[in-house]
Amino acid sequence: MICRAGCGACCVAISISSPIPGMPRGKPAGVPCIHLDKDFRCRLHKTPEYPAVCALLRPAPQMCGSNREEALQYLAELERLTSPQV
Repeated sequence: MICRAGCGACCVAISISSPIPGMPRGKPAGVPCIHLDKDFRCRLHKTPEYPAVCALLRPAPQMCGSNREEALQYLAELERLTSPQV
């Protein structure tokens, strides 16, 4: 499966714990990555700065759903279920 055009849900819903350019503390869940362009595409994709967590994430029907909103909901729930309890 390839990424859905105009989605970028994974660039919003998931947290990134490692530093990335312009976000030295990583990216909190639910916050759009600063490298997400106006077309919801990652400007770091296929660069050395591309975060490992992003490189390992693969689109799949269950994760992406049938639209961007379903993908955001699924990924937000996955993030919630896998976050350490504070």
